[in-house]
Amino acid sequence: MKQIRTCALALAASLGVSAGASAGEISDNVVRVGVLNDISGIFQDTNGMGSVEAARMAAEDFNGGGKGIKVEIVYADHQNKADVGSAITRKWLDVDKVDAVVDVPNSAVGLTVNELLRNSRMTFLASSTASSDLTGKACSPNTIQWVNDAWATGNTTAAAMMGRGGKDWYFITVNYALGQGIEAEATNYIEKHGGKVLGSAKHPLGTTDFASFLLQAQGSKAKVIGLANAGGDTINAVKQASEFGIQQGGQSLVAFLLFINDIHGMGLKAAQGLQLLEAFYWDMNDDTRAFAKRFAARPGMNGKMPSGNQAGVYASTLAYLNAVAATGSDDAKDVVPQMKTVKGKDKLFGDTMIRADGRVVHPMYLFEVKKPEESRYPYDYYRLVSTIPAEQAFRPIAEGGCALVK
Repeated sequence: MKQIRTCALALAASLGVSAGASAGEISDNVVRVGVLNDISGIFQDTNGMGSVEAARMAAEDFNGGGKGIKVEIVYADHQNKADVGSAITRKWLDVDKVDAVVDVPNSAVGLTVNELLRNSRMTFLASSTASSDLTGKACSPNTIQWVNDAWATGNTTAAAMMGRGGKDWYFITVNYALGQGIEAEATNYIEKHGGKVLGSAKHPLGTTDFASFLLQAQGSKAKVIGLANAGGDTINAVKQASEFGIQQGGQSLVAFLLFINDIHGMGLKAAQGLQLLEAFYWDMNDDTRAFAKRFAARPGMNGKMPSGNQAGVYASTLAYLNAVAATGSDDAKDVVPQMKTVKGKDKLFGDTMIRADGRVVHPMYLFEVKKPEESRYPYDYYRLVSTIPAEQAFRPIAEGGCALVK
C-alpha cells in the first residue's frame, strides 16, 4: 500500500471552533476529508493528484465556513483494489479520525467503501464511483453520489445515439462492475426502444491490445460501437479504432465514460468524431472557465484542465463542508440530511439537487470531439450536440429500489 500523505490546510485563525460548532460536535476540532483514488494507474489523469488539488481548493474556498472550522485534506491510492481501498478506509475510520471519503473511481472499490461506512459517522462522497447500485439496492444513508452513474451513462448515451439513428450496437466492455453495469443499462434501453445489440466483447482492466475486440466489432457491421470502459482502456481502444479506420468505414464510436484528460492524452487526430457523455466541461461558461483556470495553475497541474470527476470532487467536498458549517457537526447522520435539503445552481454542474436516495441530479451533455483544425486553443476539444435535462438524465427515484425512498 502506498504511503498515505496528509496535507493540513490551516483555514482558521484559531485551532478551535466557534460556539456554533462546539468541540463535541466537530470531532477533534478538525474536519478531515480523505481523497481515495487511483494515483498511479489508469485513472491517474482523470482523478489522481488532480482530485487532491480539487479537494484542497474546496477547503480553501470554504475558508472555515464563517465559524473558524479547521479542515484537513488527506489522500491515498487504492490501486484499483477493493481490499486495499477497504483497508485504507477502515484505518481512516478507526485510527485517523477522517470524517468523509471523496472521489473513489472504480465501482468495486466504491461499493466496498459504501458498505464499510454504512451507519458509521463518516460520509461517503462518491463523486467518481459510477455504479448505480449506490442509489439502488446498495443505497446508504451515509452516501451522496455526484457526477455520473451507470444508469445515466448507459441510458442517456444510448438514447442520444439512437436519436441520431444508431439502432444497431456492439459493445467492447471492461469485465468488472463498471463496464458490466453500463452495458446492461444501455442494452436495456436499446432493446426497449426497438434497437438491437449484435454482440459484446469483454476485456480485462488494463488491456493494451484491442485489435481482436475491434475486429469483432467491425465485423458485426453494427452502426454504433459502444466502449463501456474508462481511463487508459478507453484511450487505447479509441487510438486503435482510429488506426483501423472504423469511423471512416461508417460506424460511430461512442465512449460511455471518457473525460477531457483522456482526449488530451490521445490527441484530436485519433479522437475526432468520437461521441461522449459528460456532466462537466471546463469551457461551458464563465464559472466553469474561472474554476478551470485556477485548477490549471495549481501545483503539479501544469496547465491541465479539470475532468468532470475532479470537478465533482470540488463540488461535493464544498457542499459537504457547507453542510458541516450549517449543522455544526461532522457526523454523517447530521451532515447528509442537511446536504439533501440544498437545491439550486451549482457553479460547475448547473441546476442541482440531492434526492432522498443520495443521487445528485444535474444536466448531462452529449459532445462530439472536434477535428484538429476546429480547435482554437488548448483543451478546446468538444462541440455540444445536445443537453439532457436533469430530470431525464438520471434514473427516476421511484425505480431505483432504494430503501431510503419512502
